[in-house]
Formats: sequence, C-alpha cells, structure tokens
Amino acid sequence: MPQTRTFIAVEVNTGVRNNTIRLQQTLAQVASGVKWTSPDTLHITLLFLGDVDDRLLPEVCRHVQAAAQTVSPFSFSVAGLGAFPTLHHPKILWAGIQQGAEQLQALHAVIAGRLVPVGLYRPEERPYTPHLTLGRLRPDTPRGQLVRELQKRINWEAGLTQVQEVVVFASVLDRQGPLHTPMFRASLAPQPASPPSSS
Repeated sequence: MPQTRTFIAVEVNTGVRNNTIRLQQTLAQVASGVKWTSPDTLHITLLFLGDVDDRLLPEVCRHVQAAAQTVSPFSFSVAGLGAFPTLHHPKILWAGIQQGAEQLQALHAVIAGRLVPVGLYRPEERPYTPHLTLGRLRPDTPRGQLVRELQKRINWEAGLTQVQEVVVFASVLDRQGPLHTPMFRASLAPQPASPPSSS
C-alpha cells in the first residue's frame, strides 16, 4: 500500500528564518562539510511518524485537529546554540528554544496522547526536546574552528514566533535534500474574546 513519510511540526516566521539563514552563512565560512537545513524546511518538529499508510492519513489529521483545539496560541523564542551528541563532538547543529519550550512540550504531549493509543505514533525513548535543526556534519568535517564559532555564539538569538497552527507534513527524500509539503493545517484553539469593560 502507498505510504507517506510524515511528521508534525510548527513553522517559524520570516524573521526567525532570515536570522537563522544569516547564522548558517556565517558558520559555513568555517565549516565546509556541513549539510545545512534548507530555509524552506526550517521548522520545529513535534512528532516524527515515519512512513504512514496513506489510508490512515485522514485519521492522523483528525487527531491532530482535535488535539490542537485543546491548546491556545502561544509564542516561542529561538535562542542558544548546541549540538548532538555534544557541542565538542558535533554531528547535528541546533538552535534551542527558550520562551515557549514548555508549551511546545505540552503540544507534543497532547498530540502524542491521541496518536499513541491508536497505534499511529511510537514514542521515542528520550524525552521530547524542541529545537531547530541547523545542519548535519559529514563524518570527515573538521570540527575545531566550527566548535569555537559555536561557543562564541552560544547565546545567539533569532527572535519570537507566534504559534497559531500545527502542520502535518509529507517529507520526500530527494538528492538535493528533503522536500516538505504541508498536507494539513490544524488551528489552535481560538482565544476567548475579552469581556467589554464596564464604563
């Protein structure tokens, strides 16, 4: 049966995207062996589902919509740099989340809480930690100067993004890199209107 490589994420706004691109360009000057995340695919992953039977995609979207309706819009800030597995032995470069990290973790948990019981998501062993992936190092990439540049910019900030929706993406692996196509957008719960002030 046809399957679609699927993940669920929130997008970053243009300001955060542009600041991240400038950082990537700066770091690329000292590290030629990094495959940088394409500007078009910068996002915060909430859940990676892997290959999903196409017949189950409508069910995935229904659960994501139901989960999103329990969460109010919020903001998160992209700030701080790090690497997996460690900053001194980097394989994956990332930017961290400061303000809004708890809300992203809660959003992850509420979506997982609907998908896990019906077998549409298998939880990872490590706790969910929201981050923005900047790039991946090839095994033979010299790391010394890159690590020094990362340490100099350890408190780098990209700005705030307002989260109004969750996106279900299809991911196609291409020679040039992954292509991400939105399949469904689930709006977060609208905030109640403020009562009129008494005069």
